[in-house]
Amino acid sequence: MTRNIMAILRGVEPDHAVAIAAALIDAGITIIEVPLNSPEPLVSIRRMAATHGEQARIGAGTVLTPDQVSEVAAAGGTFVVSPNMEPEVIRATGRHGLTSYPGVMTPTECFSALAAGADALKLFPGEIIGPAGLKAMRAVLPGDVPVWAVGGVSDGTLSDWFAAGARGVGVGSALFKPGDTAETVAAKARLFVARYDEVTA
Repeated sequence: MTRNIMAILRGVEPDHAVAIAAALIDAGITIIEVPLNSPEPLVSIRRMAATHGEQARIGAGTVLTPDQVSEVAAAGGTFVVSPNMEPEVIRATGRHGLTSYPGVMTPTECFSALAAGADALKLFPGEIIGPAGLKAMRAVLPGDVPVWAVGGVSDGTLSDWFAAGARGVGVGSALFKPGDTAETVAAKARLFVARYDEVTA
């Protein structure tokens, strides 16, 4: 079972990445993002992909340029997440056969991203747009477009996001903060997964 929870490991260090990924996978989270503004992010992605690539999807966040897309692909990443909607990044992601999650905030950006070939949309920052904003945009977006809420998502807001039409969520500090041990991440992840399963049952 693949849950539509993307764990965002901003600030993770390569020496801890594999163990933290294992803790997430054991808890039931199998989509793991390492933002490129983390320490040696490509090393973390490469190590996690080599160790856990058959059990989880490993990718990169804060991807801003086509060259970075190439680096993520070379490291074994399978998806690319951006905070913005840059058509060249979306197209480069498609050329490398990776899944594209560009950041969008308005209907104009949503449709531009889809026209460029985005596979899914990252509604960001979620805490500003809110479930009400997503619900309004859902009225005009194609029904089969996956929209993921990212930013300010917690176990307390999950039901609101899914009720508004989210297909998935990206979760950062509610699952991982720099300095967290694998055991700490495992405990957070188990609680989050239990709430997700309740909301999506």
